Amino acid sequence: MIEFVRTPHIFMYLRAQGVVASAIRLLVLFILFFATAYVAQAQSLGVQILPAIIEEASDPGAVLQQKFTIRNVSQTEQTFYLIRRDIAGVRDDATPIFAEEGMEPTGFELSSWIAVTEDPITIAPGASADVPVTITVPANATPGSHFGGVFASVEPPRMRQTGAAVGYEVGSIVSIRVKGDVIEGARIRSFSTNKLVYGSPEVTFTTRVENPGSVLIRPRGPLEIFNMFGKRVDLKTVNDSKGGVFPGTTRSYETLWKSDDLAIGRYQGIVSLIYGEEGRETTVSATVSFWVLPANIILPIVGILAFIVVAVYFGVRLHIRRTLDQYQGRGVRTVYRRRDTGITQLTMIAIGMLAAVTIFLIGLLIIFA
Repeated sequence: MIEFVRTPHIFMYLRAQGVVASAIRLLVLFILFFATAYVAQAQSLGVQILPAIIEEASDPGAVLQQKFTIRNVSQTEQTFYLIRRDIAGVRDDATPIFAEEGMEPTGFELSSWIAVTEDPITIAPGASADVPVTITVPANATPGSHFGGVFASVEPPRMRQTGAAVGYEVGSIVSIRVKGDVIEGARIRSFSTNKLVYGSPEVTFTTRVENPGSVLIRPRGPLEIFNMFGKRVDLKTVNDSKGGVFPGTTRSYETLWKSDDLAIGRYQGIVSLIYGEEGRETTVSATVSFWVLPANIILPIVGILAFIVVAVYFGVRLHIRRTLDQYQGRGVRTVYRRRDTGITQLTMIAIGMLAAVTIFLIGLLIIFA
């Protein structure tokens, strides 16, 4: 063994292993260095803009004065540039899709109404700055909701146009409802549960609301859950956060119902959503049914039912066999007489047992219906 270890091949192998280990250590140190630098840089960046949304009602031709507060939450001094954008649409998760000003017509244009400073805003670490915003509603503005946003970006506008800079931006949504002949409406496109049958009362309701009107709506209302006896067992609120539905779009709201009480049978959920201006509210409703069938209750019932059916079957067979055995040692005349009597008794027993099973099934139907 000693001579084998001292062979030149083994020394070359060990030397190669040492080189590989050193290379791996250098690679790990390299990755850790740049990962640490990246994390430190990411932590040093940060900006907040408040309020997150400005929502106002205005007459055509009015001038609105607002204010944004930009806060530098990074550890270094930052220079920000204000950018205006229109909202081109809404994703399925209700996230707005922003378009550059004047580049894409949206039907809800607002960015051209907003006047903000074009000068760069330099803010010290942990400090904040108030930025006045003037919103001038045109005299010929279309009645209804108009949407846009104001963003604080670290990219200068000139570099943004050439694409020569990489940065980040945080924005605030502006929603102006121009008074006039507006169209306000809402439709519940669907109201459903994620399953039809549940083993426990933990149900997710999904309400899809469509806004066919011209103004932003915030539908909100009660979701009542009733058991098989028509008794209300719980009351939830749909869209408790008052999330809005943009005109011409559909938004989904999820509501979870979970109960620790014993639940079994058929349940019904009724949602009633209220939307519209104060004093002119409108309600839309929808209904969905589902079942709660706990296995720890249903399985014993099914077992009992199966036992009754099996008992009826074997009971009838046993009764027939005993009756035939009694007939074998007797005369024909007696056999016919006893056979008539035996068949009548057997029929009555079978009818009685089947009636019991039928009543039991009807009872289950009444409970679960």
